[in-house]
Amino acid sequence: MFLVVVLAVIGLSLGALGSAIVQRLSNPVARYRQLYLGVLLPFALLSYAVFRLLGFGYAVAGGGTGTVGTLLATFIELLVAGAVGLAAYAPTVRGVRSVRDIELSTGRALARMGRYVLGLSVFATVVIAPLETGLPSVVLLAAVAVLVVAVQAAAPWIIPVVRSVRRPDESTGATLNRLRERAGLTVRDVRILDTDREEMADTTVRGVPGYRRLFVTSTFLDAFDDETATALLAVQAGRQDARVLARVVGGLLLTLVPLFVALADVGPLWPLVGVSLGLVVGSLWVARRGVRAADDHAADRVGPDAVADALERYAAVHDMEPSRRRFANPFSKSPPLGNRIDRLREQAAE
Repeated sequence: MFLVVVLAVIGLSLGALGSAIVQRLSNPVARYRQLYLGVLLPFALLSYAVFRLLGFGYAVAGGGTGTVGTLLATFIELLVAGAVGLAAYAPTVRGVRSVRDIELSTGRALARMGRYVLGLSVFATVVIAPLETGLPSVVLLAAVAVLVVAVQAAAPWIIPVVRSVRRPDESTGATLNRLRERAGLTVRDVRILDTDREEMADTTVRGVPGYRRLFVTSTFLDAFDDETATALLAVQAGRQDARVLARVVGGLLLTLVPLFVALADVGPLWPLVGVSLGLVVGSLWVARRGVRAADDHAADRVGPDAVADALERYAAVHDMEPSRRRFANPFSKSPPLGNRIDRLREQAAE
């Protein structure tokens, strides 16, 4: 337990220092996202690697080596690593609250993230634990692929487990149906995510053809007028048409193939790791192409100026400055928001 305390203290210090630096940078909201993805998440993964190397989970679980013992040890290691990540996340909440001027308590933010950590730990346990069972690599790869696809298919029911969700009332439901029809977005039903404290105005569509569910946040309903909401829903319709999520998931599974080949000792480790890294870059390029196709789809539906205005309004609601880059980040699944806006403005001018 001493190791857990040490890593938690390091994480707490890392989060506090990173938050202090980010608040002094331009476009701090976007920088906080980079802090989470580029610093705090890798630190949590490093903590998991340390726990795994030291056999922390087996020590806590009593040293069992059977299937149940493996599952329990893996879950413990993932959950404790997630707790270390939460310790690193905690001191950043105050900074986010300051730069976005929102009323989000640290306790509420940690409770919400704790639900994510718990759900992700369960999912990752099911993926990781079989790797220690000695099954052939082909079987393991197939099992991981089936599990990932199954989770995506079950997402309409999984999200309500880890998030606070409610059905729209009759008036709100009628409004959303009208906006969806204007946007060309086809889903089976709608659920509203409670984000009044976080003020995150987002939409997402999850599920398989025939049962796709639209999730909109309560802030989305409050912050955007009908024109803006329609344009953003049209972007979601474009993502559905361009199969952006399928591109991301398919790319992820493709990048795992060389790693499982290396696991089977069929080929040299580091060249195969290099191939996997190349596939990551290539699959993310394909995903960015899908995002551009989704913007084009929305522009054809409601007009490029309307989509550009909606993206600018989206950035304003989240206190973000739309970022622009001469060259896209090869490890990003979406082009910079500012570049997307500029591209739509050019289409409108033409």
